[in-house]
Amino acid sequence: MVINLVKLTTVVVIIGLVVVGMYALTDVSYYSSKVSVEKDISSPVVLINSIGLNQKINNVSLSQGVMIDEISKLPTKGEVILHGHRTGYGSPFLSLNGVKAGDTIILEWPGIGQVNYTVKNSTIVPPSHTIQVSNETQRIYLITCDPPGFQTNRLIITADMSGEGPLNDKIVKENPDKNMALIISLLFLGLGLILSYFYPIKEDRLFILATVLIISGILFFAYFVPFDPDIVGSKINFLNGDFGV
Repeated sequence: MVINLVKLTTVVVIIGLVVVGMYALTDVSYYSSKVSVEKDISSPVVLINSIGLNQKINNVSLSQGVMIDEISKLPTKGEVILHGHRTGYGSPFLSLNGVKAGDTIILEWPGIGQVNYTVKNSTIVPPSHTIQVSNETQRIYLITCDPPGFQTNRLIITADMSGEGPLNDKIVKENPDKNMALIISLLFLGLGLILSYFYPIKEDRLFILATVLIISGILFFAYFVPFDPDIVGSKINFLNGDFGV
């Protein structure tokens, strides 16, 4: 009975490693593919210094980070709508709930320049809530799921335009996330090796080590050979409420 319980504990640990590995693989593939896609592109950037946000904006998919809504207007041309995940795919809007009234949202937009917005308020609304975009109002909406990882509600940050300036080319060209995929891969490998070395059930340490090495190998493959993070993300959506938005 004791032996069976010991073996069951090892199985649970291995399953836990696989689950964590899948989440890690989603982020590794996200960062590696994002760096590859953005390598030679001057993408717009959204910055919120109060929460340490510095993310490039795309018009393709949420799996590539912060995405501009298809009904959104361009900065200075009307209301802007940006969406981002709070969990998975780099979790760009994870700390969005920390934005307060009076904070500044900055858009660095090639062809337009730097556009500043002052946060007016934050609201939580049901998923069915819609925004009527106007050409006359210079405003930005940042939208994500609430609570993190679930599609129960939407958190919306509303900010009004407060100024314009010249484009900061350095911010547009730099990529603060370029090493994140490698960091995540090395972190998983390092912590996994520590776990396998100190695992209390000595006769099962080899199983833990093998699991860690196999998952780490997959992570490093995703780092060197970028692929669509949705391939993995779509398989683990059920674990956290379909990742929300």
